[in-house]
Amino acid sequence: MSDLVIVESPAKAKTIKKYLGKDYEVVASMGHVRDLPKARLSVDIKNDFAPKYDIIKGKEKLVKELKGLAENSDNVWLATDPDREGEAISWHLAYILGLPEDYSHRVEFNEITKTGVQNGMAHPRAINEDLVNAQQARRVLDRLVGYKLSPFISQKIRRGLSAGRVQSVALRIIVDRENEIRKFKPEEYWSIDAKFIPKGSRRSFAASLYGDKNGKLKITNQQQADKIEADLQDADYVVTKVKNGTRKKSPAPPFITSTLQQEASRKLGFQSRRTMRVAQELYEGVDIQGMGATGLITYMRTDSLRISNYAIDEVTKYIRGEYGDDYLPPKPRFFKSRSNAQDGHEAIRPSMPSLTPDSIKSSLTADQYKLYKLIWSRFTASQMADCVQKTTQADIEANGYVFKASGYYVTFPGFTALYVEGKDEAEEKSTQLPELQNGMPVKCKELKKNQHFTQPPARYTEASLIKTLEEYGIGRPSTYAATITTLTSREYVKREAKSLVPTELGEVITKLMKERFPEIVDVKFTAQMEDSLDKVENGDEQWVELLKEFYDGFEKTLKDAKAEMEGVKLKLKEDETDIICDKCGRQMVVKVGRYGKFIACPGYPECKNILKYQEKTGVSCPKCGGDVIVKQSKSKRVFYGCSNYPKCDFVSWNEPVNEMCPQCGQILYKKKGKKPTVFCANSDCGYTRTGKTEEK
Repeated sequence: MSDLVIVESPAKAKTIKKYLGKDYEVVASMGHVRDLPKARLSVDIKNDFAPKYDIIKGKEKLVKELKGLAENSDNVWLATDPDREGEAISWHLAYILGLPEDYSHRVEFNEITKTGVQNGMAHPRAINEDLVNAQQARRVLDRLVGYKLSPFISQKIRRGLSAGRVQSVALRIIVDRENEIRKFKPEEYWSIDAKFIPKGSRRSFAASLYGDKNGKLKITNQQQADKIEADLQDADYVVTKVKNGTRKKSPAPPFITSTLQQEASRKLGFQSRRTMRVAQELYEGVDIQGMGATGLITYMRTDSLRISNYAIDEVTKYIRGEYGDDYLPPKPRFFKSRSNAQDGHEAIRPSMPSLTPDSIKSSLTADQYKLYKLIWSRFTASQMADCVQKTTQADIEANGYVFKASGYYVTFPGFTALYVEGKDEAEEKSTQLPELQNGMPVKCKELKKNQHFTQPPARYTEASLIKTLEEYGIGRPSTYAATITTLTSREYVKREAKSLVPTELGEVITKLMKERFPEIVDVKFTAQMEDSLDKVENGDEQWVELLKEFYDGFEKTLKDAKAEMEGVKLKLKEDETDIICDKCGRQMVVKVGRYGKFIACPGYPECKNILKYQEKTGVSCPKCGGDVIVKQSKSKRVFYGCSNYPKCDFVSWNEPVNEMCPQCGQILYKKKGKKPTVFCANSDCGYTRTGKTEEK
């Protein structure tokens, strides 16, 4: 007999087995083994919202095997992930295996290393009922909202729609931003930029008009700009103020879940789901040459910025050896977590800071290497010295007008020698001004006026949406990726480059929700609900009381909405087609069934005519003139083909564009990427360009 350790995944089991040895059997539960069945509500509302759990379909054999292993083991250790979800999985396993309620063999591994596993096994505890209750409350809450609201939404708009507690608020945020963009009215403004050359120098520097003797000047039209330009004609320019200084730039803290997803989106182009999948692989363990299965990062679902003393000691040794003492701060850096952070785990960091990305690159996939390098670099840089910059600001005056110039250069790179945080906005570039002194005359080499218009707020990207959800306190680290995936897979939101754009369907759902269920899509209400779930986790609130308080109001709102909207059906423009039914003459519409979209006659059931749905690209087939449509391979990869298949065999992995090659007259194609490329498929032509396609 031996001890049985149950974890969630085979990769994690393999890594942990290496550290525990032959006296332990390590097996995987493959995630949850018991859950609320999908076919029904599975919540007894009248009996304190008691959840009705079943063994997940398809896992009956696995559960039987786990029971057999448990019966033949001296001890059973529950080592699922160290969070609410992991705690709930351990709780369900304990129930299925018949373990006593006070069973003190729940262990946590914050990192899958020898030290991390040994520490976890050395500090077993009982299952945390508060954590389990918080997970149950969230699960039941989401089931109530989803299973009560989704049928109503589907009935009023179209079949197969879903509504969710967090996803509905996230969708509202995206839709509200789109409405802001539509309502935005651009305002004209002008800038006047100049290039100056100091007396006795050949080196020019740039400056922009700031204002006049009365202060900052706002130029709103060309007449103003023309007058200023005329006033400055043949003017004498003099430097009137020079301010030299030093500024220090400190590194960003190590990653938490949300910032990892944001930075991976900015720097690597990863969607949040891809980021979390790769991070899970790095946490659970990767086969490293000469080391075997090794967990490379700490637990990746965290909102804490705490760092262990061990990690700080290790990274300090690395920095001292690689860069020298000058690159270490006067004392180790500690970062303050957000006020509502759980602080159950450390920040996301390399489990062995001395293990550099390049030293293990050959053992990692491309995605694993990119993400590990990002995590390792960010953490290492967080314990490095400040970047020191010399700054210069200067005022140049002429005929009562004031120009301002600024510049800086780096005197000590500090942490920037390794890592610089990505930004959604363009950053100031390093520019060093020439030596300037008060009273120094300068020559105006160039004076240029430029017309501008204020820009609407930018659409959300995955990175900026996650940042907004985090700031509002909506959702938790483990929910961001799933929320965005749901919105896109349900076609409530579509991706345009990196932007998240609401579809008409998403906008109609949001309008209905705001009118009929304002609390569900209210940002503050949802944030307060997250706070309440945190209180349940901390033992400060009862989960049943939380559900009762929510459901009483929700049930009444739903009942009123059903009564007031009886017989009402909302129509979508995007559901209409230009196809006329060849059986009854009606204009056919797009419908969604169990197997996806199809085209049907709106006269059903009198007319049951249906057609296969085809998503047109608006491009004519270069072979036969038919419509080029979007298709999917068996592996769900998108490609493009002719609607007249099999009569016409045109097919392409690259998207054809509605434009002919200016050199040879053949059709052009678009290759996706950070910089979309339009190219001619004619190998003898070779035409290519980077940028947008032309509208025809």
